[in-house]
Amino acid sequence: MKIASVIVDVSAKQIDKGFDYLIPEQWRGLIEPGMRVVVPFGPRHIQGFVVGVKDDSDFDMNKLKEIIEPMDLTPVLNEEMLELGYWLTDEVLCTKISAFQAMLPAALKAQYDKKITLSPSANIGEVHDDLRLFLLTENELSWKEALQHDLISIVHKELAKGTIEVQYVVKEKTKKKKVLHVLPALAAFELELEKEKLTKAKKQMELVQFFIENPKPIELKKLQVNLSVSSATIKSLIEKGILKQQEMEVYRDPYENREFKRTEPFPLTEEQSEAIAPIVHAIETGQHEVFLLYGVTGSGKTEIYLQSIQEVIDKGKEAIVLVPEIALTPQMVNRFKGRFGDLVAVLHSGLSSGEKYDEWRKIQRKEVSVVVGARSAIFAPFENLGIIIIDEEHETSYKQEENPRYHARDVAINRAKRYSCPVILGSATPALETFARAQKGVYQPLTLTKRMNEQALPSVKIIDMREELRGGNRSMFSSELFEKLQDRLQKKQQTVLFLNKRGHSSFVMCRDCGYVVLCPHCEISLTYHRVQHNMKCHYCGFESAVPKLCPECQSEHIRYFGTGTQKVEEELAKLLPEARVIRMDVDTTTRKGSHERLLTEFQEGKADILLGTQMIAKGLDFPNITLVGVLSADTMLHLPDFRASEKTFQLLTQVSGRAGRHQLPGEVVIQTYTPEHYSIELAGEQDFDRFYAKEMQMRKIHQYPPFYYLALITVSHEELMKVVSVTDKIARYLRSHLSNKAVILGPVASPIPRIKDRYRYQCLIKYKREPELVNTLKKINELFLPETTRTGMQISMDMNPYILM
Repeated sequence: MKIASVIVDVSAKQIDKGFDYLIPEQWRGLIEPGMRVVVPFGPRHIQGFVVGVKDDSDFDMNKLKEIIEPMDLTPVLNEEMLELGYWLTDEVLCTKISAFQAMLPAALKAQYDKKITLSPSANIGEVHDDLRLFLLTENELSWKEALQHDLISIVHKELAKGTIEVQYVVKEKTKKKKVLHVLPALAAFELELEKEKLTKAKKQMELVQFFIENPKPIELKKLQVNLSVSSATIKSLIEKGILKQQEMEVYRDPYENREFKRTEPFPLTEEQSEAIAPIVHAIETGQHEVFLLYGVTGSGKTEIYLQSIQEVIDKGKEAIVLVPEIALTPQMVNRFKGRFGDLVAVLHSGLSSGEKYDEWRKIQRKEVSVVVGARSAIFAPFENLGIIIIDEEHETSYKQEENPRYHARDVAINRAKRYSCPVILGSATPALETFARAQKGVYQPLTLTKRMNEQALPSVKIIDMREELRGGNRSMFSSELFEKLQDRLQKKQQTVLFLNKRGHSSFVMCRDCGYVVLCPHCEISLTYHRVQHNMKCHYCGFESAVPKLCPECQSEHIRYFGTGTQKVEEELAKLLPEARVIRMDVDTTTRKGSHERLLTEFQEGKADILLGTQMIAKGLDFPNITLVGVLSADTMLHLPDFRASEKTFQLLTQVSGRAGRHQLPGEVVIQTYTPEHYSIELAGEQDFDRFYAKEMQMRKIHQYPPFYYLALITVSHEELMKVVSVTDKIARYLRSHLSNKAVILGPVASPIPRIKDRYRYQCLIKYKREPELVNTLKKINELFLPETTRTGMQISMDMNPYILM
């Protein structure tokens, strides 16, 4: 086996294939699929992934270049991950390299050094002589030195034996965390002899006895605290050569300062027992099934997840739990850490890259059995999966919006098929596509209709804000919501105020001529930021000061419109000065740990009102919340998005579900300017089934999912005419190559026609069965390759678009 097929790290369609390289003599037998290697490519050296090793090549063997060096000693992608990468490439039309990169943690993509160290469980005497010399003198051997001294094949053999390990030390960004440890310098029988001599030094005797019983290294700080010994006692034993100290790597643990109370499984209600039975059956018989766990908010879905995972762990298998990024609250982590302790790794964007890398390594080293994380945790490198759970499966954040444009649900189902294990999709408001599949019997529905403690769902009042305006109330609070807020303050109960901000930002407009300040690089209004008193574009980052006069008509009446959380906070301070308010939005939660700190303060009763955007809609479970106020229910309804009604219904139902989850009954007040819209009306009644029936009618009439599949092609370039002509050619090509049942809309300007000075046009394809679609789209990519390479034009394809903007 002399030749490696390598996918190089260049994300370009024309290079998206395996290139053959000779494996030099000294690496033969070491290079395996899934490893990264450095190879010459044109004039430069770049990294790539080995995807196959073979004996011969279709190319002239004499002209093949050699691999420069391996970057790994063991594959970073196992066989399943490589296959998953190929599947993703076909499924979402991305390059193979972008699929492989998506599966690795950021730390592995950075620049780093590698160090070879003795494995904690091994004895230096077991290591090969040539390697032992280095490890004895330096404690470690750098990768460069191993290459220089031709030790790689020895290192590889020792790795297989488990006597050494390779550690990745990321430059600048993420150093390994090192802590001073104390450990015995002598064997157990020698410690016994030394102890005899220490009869006068009682503390020193105790310490030696401790190490006779616990010969493993222990952190210096922990040793001082646990045994209450002074540093002088430890120092004198080190000087006598009985103990020694050395710096050792510890995992960065984002939760190290937190004690997790162990929790026991709750007895299940009759409904929960019925729901969990088919899941347990699938786990025991090793069957792949997709379950939709559909239950009202507060019906105890999490307990079903926890008990299903316990079944999987008992069988010696592993579990992946996905939760939406914004619901990765400490509460969620507490539940899993409380039940499974150190068997849980947590992956989400709030962790530093070092913490992420350490959590990933725990998974790769098989030190944990459960991963709880946001979207990318679906690629956790487990090799014996027993269950995959996707909580709040309707969340759009499970869809990645840049390459590779995958949906975590599709990846989960693909992986679960391979491991013949069940997938649970849980939600109080499932995505319409998911619910339709459950109705058809593609997924198995499991329903929970009651809340855990038989508590009633909160009563909901919908307030027409047009009536409030007619009655002379210009405040952002209706008179009813204001009265209820005062009532809760008197009763010392808590309130959640939710501001539906997305798609409704504060913009600057002239009251005289109607001029709106737009971004000069993107055709979208600039958003007013009150703290810095400036305007920002949320697409390209352009900033500008607020004009004193209207640039169009020179009027002084130029003001900002729209309600932000800061504005609501100021209004609350005026109307209810005694209320203690915690505000949660992008501005107050940017610092690490601030999200958690604010929620803990609220949980401890240090505030009466929690005011926030999207991030407070999910996963909160506080006993004292009895009132939820939604200040602007309809801001999402008017976006150019066929899912607008569905998103509004889901959000309102989720937010309402925060109230009255425990003993105290809950109330919800929804303020809106379109109270007659069915999504708002039915969210008030928490009636998903009627909403589903109504929304399905609309989708059928307008030919949208789940009745049709969608594919979106977006073309962008600095020259408008070029964009128009290419999009037109693409639309004509599609019409001539797809069946007449496919509906092709466009070419048309995107709803945001220009971003970062690039014009954007799009084509939308609606189809039911188009076996030739993928090949046609691949062909379009090939036909326009010269154009995209030469002129910098971008053609992006999304096989399941969630954002049509």
